[in-house]
Formats: sequence, structure tokens, C-alpha cells
Amino acid sequence: MKWFPTLPALTVMIAVCAQAAAPIPAEVRTNGFALGTQSYTFRLFTFEEACEKTAAAGLHTTEIFPSQKISAAMPNEKTGPGVSPEGLAAIKSILAKNKLQAVAVGVIGIPTDEEGARKIFAFAKELGIGVINTESTNAIDTIEKMVKEFDIKVGYHNHPRRPNDENYKVWDPNYILELTKGRDPRIGSCADMGHWTNSGLSAAESIRLLKDRVVSSHIKDIAKGGTSVVPAGTGRANLEEALKALKEVGFNGPISIEHEANWDNNVPDVLTYVELVKAQGK
Repeated sequence: MKWFPTLPALTVMIAVCAQAAAPIPAEVRTNGFALGTQSYTFRLFTFEEACEKTAAAGLHTTEIFPSQKISAAMPNEKTGPGVSPEGLAAIKSILAKNKLQAVAVGVIGIPTDEEGARKIFAFAKELGIGVINTESTNAIDTIEKMVKEFDIKVGYHNHPRRPNDENYKVWDPNYILELTKGRDPRIGSCADMGHWTNSGLSAAESIRLLKDRVVSSHIKDIAKGGTSVVPAGTGRANLEEALKALKEVGFNGPISIEHEANWDNNVPDVLTYVELVKAQGK
């Protein structure tokens, strides 16, 4: 049986979202984890369709992927900063219709200038989003100012290591620790378990190294003997140990399923992550 928030609870959630980042209540969590989808998983579809697929998987939270078409009815409107008032209203309506809470947005570039950065944070604030995921390390001074102004967390996301690009460092959790040292505690890591695996790292040990600097996460499994994304529990990312590590460090932020495979029909694959998370601790 699928659980959905009661109408009063949903009304309160939406009202809170208009003002500040809504907490992620226990009722929308999966086995204690705020598990939802990264809408990039459904990048071939509109945001409206992505939300419908997320709800069909029995999930109640989502991470907004910027630049996704909002709906068939609004083909020229895309999610993200700069959306029109009508587009923003449509995003809110779609979330409410599917009984979803937007908990994160990303991965998105954050500029160094305060005016440009403020537009991104204001967009997140308007939707009650609590985490912005980025790789903009050069903007950390501006980011810290915005974090304090808006009370929104920022997670530095990691793609796989780039052997031919020594300037790409966010794949390394040690670099994230050094980058965020002495910074506002709301700045940390968007721990992408699959990309760490493809960097030759243990996702679980990377999480244990970062501790409370983990503010959000992307979950994906990686093929044994390969680098492609596969259904949860069939690959080599050792997601069970990574989830255990998240509990050990007291993580309570959003986890976004980012299944970058079977793009035309990957809800069945998304469900493998739901079942894996449900099975933890049993």
C-alpha cells in the first residue's frame, strides 16, 4: 500500500514551503531515509511526467534537475532559476498533485557574483528546497554568504575522477574536507555513491571520512567489471554498506535515486533502489 500525506499534512507542507525549507518528515521517509528521485533519471520526459513516475514508485520526495521541460502544456518553460511566475506556479501544482516534496535542486552551477547566486538560492527558497547541489568550488565565498542569508545547505557533488584533468578535484572526499574546513557547517558533500565507485573509492569509507559534512546524496549502483549504472544490489558499489555509513554519521538529508540507464522505461530499476533501502537493518 502506498502512503501519501493526509490533506492537512500536505497543506501544512506546502504552506511551509512558501517561506522556508520544509523539514523532511518521518512519514515521507523510506526506512528512515529521505529517499526520492533525481529528476534527471527521467530526463527524456517532462518534469510533470518525472513527478508522476516518482509517485508511481511510491516515493514522496524529488530533486529538481534544472532545465527540464515543465510539462507538455508549457513546452517553452523549464525548471530552474529564471522560470516565469506561471512556470513556478505550475511546478508547485505538479508537486502538490503528486504529493511530492521538492527537497533538493542540482547539479547546478553557482556564479561567483552575489546577484547571480542569489537568483539560484531564491528559486530554491520559493520551493522550500533545503539543499542545492553544485560543483562550483570557485564560488565558495559567495556560496557561504548565501547559505547564511537563505539558510539553505549546499552539497558539492562528485562526478568520477578525470585522469587527464588535474584541476577536477571534487571527486576526492579529502579535497571536499579541505575545501569546507572552517566553513559554515551547512556546506558539505553531495555524496554520489556510484561516481565514487567509478573513481576507485569506497562510497562507505568516503562517507565515514566526511562525517557530518555529507548534506545530500545520490545513489546509483555500478556494473561489476564496468562503469555503467545497473539496478540496485546487482553491482559493485556496495550500497548497503554506504547506507550503513550514512546512518553511522547521523545523516538525515535527501538521497536521490539517479538511475542513468534504461532511459525510456526505468521505473522498474528505480524500484530496486526502493526495495534495497527498505531492506536495510532487517
